Amino acid sequence: MQLNEPAGEFRLVGLPDPRPGPGEVVVKVHACGVCRTDLHVVDGDLTDGRYPVVPGHQIVGVVEVASGDEVAVGQRVGIAWLGYTCGSCEFCTAGQENLCDSAEFTGYHRQGGYAEYVVADARFCFPLPDDYPDLQAAPLLCAGLIGYRAMRMAVEGMAGEVRRIGFYGFGNAAHILTQIAVWEGREVYAFTREGDAHGQAFARSLGAVWAGEASQPSPELLDAAIIFAPAGALVPQALRQLRKGGAVICAGIHMSDIPSFSYADLWGERSIRSVANLTRPDGYRLLEIAPKVPVRTHVQVFPLERTRDALDALRAGEIRGAAVVSIV
Repeated sequence: MQLNEPAGEFRLVGLPDPRPGPGEVVVKVHACGVCRTDLHVVDGDLTDGRYPVVPGHQIVGVVEVASGDEVAVGQRVGIAWLGYTCGSCEFCTAGQENLCDSAEFTGYHRQGGYAEYVVADARFCFPLPDDYPDLQAAPLLCAGLIGYRAMRMAVEGMAGEVRRIGFYGFGNAAHILTQIAVWEGREVYAFTREGDAHGQAFARSLGAVWAGEASQPSPELLDAAIIFAPAGALVPQALRQLRKGGAVICAGIHMSDIPSFSYADLWGERSIRSVANLTRPDGYRLLEIAPKVPVRTHVQVFPLERTRDALDALRAGEIRGAAVVSIV
């Protein structure tokens, strides 16, 4: 499925088999998760990619061509949003490769996974745990990884225990993170779009202690809140639900403008932070933890030719858990 330009034609096309360069591998794609970032790419919210491009960056497949010793032919791997970094800039050498100015992103600068084959930098391929079939592994590779990075940002380095955590936008990432948070002994408060009773019931079935609409006040002050929905108006709403010293983490790559709000809502050493991309150590940690929880991803499967339908369903809030495109 190829996108010709931002917000342009997005359709199934025939392309030549990809050829790897030095340090790259060819992966036969089995499945590719559908992410809200793909929506931002296809809808033209993000415009500095390389076109034409095949979107998709939660890729599960098997290596068919490899060189070097990072991965082997026949190995099942996952390919995520971060597809390349320079490895030598001030960010890369400081353990912040997610901020590399030369970074390339899968399905945006590099060809992605809504295809039969994909070429990837071998350094950025993750070995996958055997516990997860292809379709269930795919959502871990962005919703899981970015969500996990956001949660670690929300709970590590904070003054006091982070016991009560709110998730604004209960979709792909939140359904994974709820399972991890509950396993860690935290209380999850799920905030959904207006009238989403099914989403609220889904959140409670995964262990959330409370679920309601995003416009509702939390029944308890939160220690931290993570915003997965791309709605800037949620930031001041979430701030008003925090205890002093709490943090709001914005987990999306794209968000509408944050409206002005009273300084009193921020005062008390509350903070607002953003999560940018991911690092490979984030991926390794999540893929080690997920089988221990164990995280169970709930997926709705679409064939490759119905990728647009999957994106439309995600946009409309009709997906419970994760949408995944099956290639085989």
